Amino acid sequence: MKSLIFNTITFCFLTVIAIHSVSAQLYSSADLDKNYDMILKNPSVQIESTEAINMLYNYKFAEADAEFRWLKYRYPKHPMPHFLMGLSEWWKIVPNTDNESHDKAFLAQMDSTIALAEELYDVEKNKVESAFFLAAAYAFKGRLYAERESWTKAAFAGKKSLKYFEQCKGNGDLSPELLFGDGLYNYYAEWVPKEYPILRPVMALFPKGNKKLGEKQLEKVGNNAFYTRVEARYFLLQIYSMENEYGKAYEMAKYMWQTFPNNPYFERYFCRTAFVTGKMAEAEKAAQNILDKIGKGMPGYEGVSGRNAAYVLAYYNMQYHRNYDLAAQYYQKAIEFSAQTNSLNAGYYISSLIGLGKIAETKKDYDEALKYYKLADDKADKKSSQDKEAKAAIANLKKMKREQRRKR
Repeated sequence: MKSLIFNTITFCFLTVIAIHSVSAQLYSSADLDKNYDMILKNPSVQIESTEAINMLYNYKFAEADAEFRWLKYRYPKHPMPHFLMGLSEWWKIVPNTDNESHDKAFLAQMDSTIALAEELYDVEKNKVESAFFLAAAYAFKGRLYAERESWTKAAFAGKKSLKYFEQCKGNGDLSPELLFGDGLYNYYAEWVPKEYPILRPVMALFPKGNKKLGEKQLEKVGNNAFYTRVEARYFLLQIYSMENEYGKAYEMAKYMWQTFPNNPYFERYFCRTAFVTGKMAEAEKAAQNILDKIGKGMPGYEGVSGRNAAYVLAYYNMQYHRNYDLAAQYYQKAIEFSAQTNSLNAGYYISSLIGLGKIAETKKDYDEALKYYKLADDKADKKSSQDKEAKAAIANLKKMKREQRRKR
């Protein structure tokens, strides 16, 4: 959840997720480019960038990178290609934000974006354009620093991002994209201090927000914007889940997964929301798809999605199909995926231990059941529902064993 802290500032990357939403002067000598004074008006750039960004969202990184490098060749002094290549690195991080292997490449691209945007910023006619890229790059850096719990760096990047974001406001051509920024900021600026009181001093550096207004603004962007629609929906998935609006989350996740079927983040959310809303057939199919893609080594499909999918299949096999052997296999998979991702205090891990304990009980293997319940009790947060369930199961088993001894 720590990644949400600096979603309050990540809003700015909306303005450049589609490069043609930025009023950019061209720096290529190509005859075609001479006909257009803005990237927005250059149809060849629009087509190239839109196709590349769609490939990025669908985790076809090699194909997207080839397009981004072509744009870099055409515009060597422009920050846009570097930002897009940095965005590609960011989406490699998204499925498992604990994976730091892409940090260096991501930060390098964002630093290049900032360096080139600062050069443009010195030219009066390019101030709005360069401010977009500066706001976006600093926002992304802030979010990554928050993931790594480098709070001072995150706060500094956030303040920088806000500074440049303010300079972007008032540009009529970009108002739909800027609304996304307002929406994200309004929601998380109120949410963070309530959920993380320890961060109130940090958030005091930023203006106050409004959660309800922020959600409405993001919905408007998600329904009406063109360039930032996907990013608005990406964040709405998180917001709907946090606000217990699971019906909305399910519909959004299903649409995003159908649009980008090889995006592990969207497929994981579809599986999760189908499960929570009781759509068993869809949840089972999505869970099996995720495990199959992990087995094939598809980009972005790894342990975080795996533990979710394995738990879903384990739960259904135990509760509905009464196939306890298969359920135990999937619970074990969920435990293995949790170990791979260093998530031994996560809900899926603890619930899987409890599930294995229940299966052992049905087989009258009470010693085995007690072992799993004690492991769950040891890892669960104290006074959590899982902790209470594990403690109750342990107490019940101990009582049962005492009664058995009396009968002998």
